[in-house]
Amino acid sequence: MSDTNPTLIRLNLLDTTLLSDALDAYGLPGGTGALVAQGGTAQLCGRVRTVQLAPVNSGEAPGPHIATQAIAAARPGDVIVVANQGGTGVSCWGGLLSLGSLQRGVRGVVADGVCRDVAEARALGFAVFSRGVTPRTARTRLKQVAYGGPISVDGIPVSDGDYVLADDSGVVFVPADRIEAVLTRAEWARDREAAIAADIRSGISIDEAMHDSRLTSATDHTN
Repeated sequence: MSDTNPTLIRLNLLDTTLLSDALDAYGLPGGTGALVAQGGTAQLCGRVRTVQLAPVNSGEAPGPHIATQAIAAARPGDVIVVANQGGTGVSCWGGLLSLGSLQRGVRGVVADGVCRDVAEARALGFAVFSRGVTPRTARTRLKQVAYGGPISVDGIPVSDGDYVLADDSGVVFVPADRIEAVLTRAEWARDREAAIAADIRSGISIDEAMHDSRLTSATDHTN
């Protein structure tokens, strides 16, 4: 990663399990395992740019192609997050959107629905996380309701400008106003787990190394 944004650099050095535990400690949603990388494992992190979709009503005039306005407004390092209520009937993301996103410097897409043209995304090196794949087009079936506003992804509230991390364990969203606290606690947990792993490798028994007093600390950065 060539990021110079300190927050994104720190985020990219973590994984979703560490962030999920940190979010739990603050009473925030701990992410979802329903959205997975299409075409193999990958890690994706960035600032969220939201898109809200809905079914097209009968006789309704077509509007802007879904997600294109959000892509055009995106900045390098952003991640497009598409809310499609978990729908799996038709695709809510395709190859031309991946190409257009890459041209804008967008890192990837997280779609609460299904996508298509995954071979094209893979060839571009563009990360796609979704509930699955389908060849069926969204044309005349899905519309963009809004972009840049609050959405819900698998029941998790997400706002434009939040942070997202996705990897082979799932997808986690961190509210922008809680990112520093969540990162700090996740980094503490990472260091604690590394120390426990070192003890196990040195021959300390796992029941001693993973004693509850080591996994839960009074100084766990939840203040």
